[in-house]
Amino acid sequence: MAADHSAIPFTDLAGVAELVRAFPGPDEEAMERARARDAELTKPRGALGRLEELAIWTAAWQAAHPPRAARPLACVFAGNHGIAERGVSAYPASVTGQMVANFVEGGAAVNQLCRSFGAGLSVYEMGLDQPTADFTRGPALEDAEVLRAIAFGMRAVEPGIDILCLGEMGIGNTTAGSAIAAALFGGMGADWAGRGTGVDDAGLARKIAVIDEALGFHGPALADPLQVLRRLGGHELAAIVGAVIAARMLRVPVLLDGFTCTAAAAVLWKLDPTALDHCRIAHLSREPGHQRLAAAIGQRPLLDLDMALGEASGAVLASALVQAAIATHNGMATFAEAGVATAED
Repeated sequence: MAADHSAIPFTDLAGVAELVRAFPGPDEEAMERARARDAELTKPRGALGRLEELAIWTAAWQAAHPPRAARPLACVFAGNHGIAERGVSAYPASVTGQMVANFVEGGAAVNQLCRSFGAGLSVYEMGLDQPTADFTRGPALEDAEVLRAIAFGMRAVEPGIDILCLGEMGIGNTTAGSAIAAALFGGMGADWAGRGTGVDDAGLARKIAVIDEALGFHGPALADPLQVLRRLGGHELAAIVGAVIAARMLRVPVLLDGFTCTAAAAVLWKLDPTALDHCRIAHLSREPGHQRLAAAIGQRPLLDLDMALGEASGAVLASALVQAAIATHNGMATFAEAGVATAED
């Protein structure tokens, strides 16, 4: 796929679904080479725990051995939601644009984490002056809007990236994420909604009511995962879906940041349970629905630090784990090289 992705390989949502179902699988040769090397390293088998799994996973999805982690990139997509006008957030929608400016100026948490771990950072403003529609009264996005956002997310993934860290910014988007999770995996607003940016009890009650209203309004149309994205999602959430798609096609492993990012990506899992095999959930968010969502897609987050910030902060932190996994996998001596006896000797 060319860097500009000038020929996006779909023209409608059915085409997106077909693309997902044709995803390439892991590279078996690279995966077996990684497993073979891991078995020869100077440590008891399994002693590095999940670091071993991460090194093998990275090799399999990069289709390369040894695996690489020198070029991690964080992509943060920002969008506004019409549902924010219903009082579901502790902050006004104007904060989305203010935070984007903070990212650009280097003042956000994710900026500091990217500097700490050598990750690049790209921030994409998804038409903040054109928020989604109130999804209790109609679809959040029109067909053309969701397709354009998916294509935008695909174009954001440049060839040559070793690890892609995905995140989002958007006042009201934990409401959208909770609604998406409920539509995909069942339940009502109370089963998925959390306090997001810190709403009080009244704000949480409004959030739950809004989700339940949306689920009732859209009804049977939510049986289609891509309709869930269109009807309940947002520009930035559709862009995350596009970035996950492009990363699979370009052989780039992905770290998903937090609840809202995971909810967006779960649309693809619902289309095909293998569609997120090249992704790992970076951290378990403080949002109460995240653990349930992670279990629904069969993943165990890499970190659990009581974070609920978004903006790819947890994904960038987790990229340090991937770097550590690859450093040990590639740099350790084998038993033969070190002259150390194995259990079989």
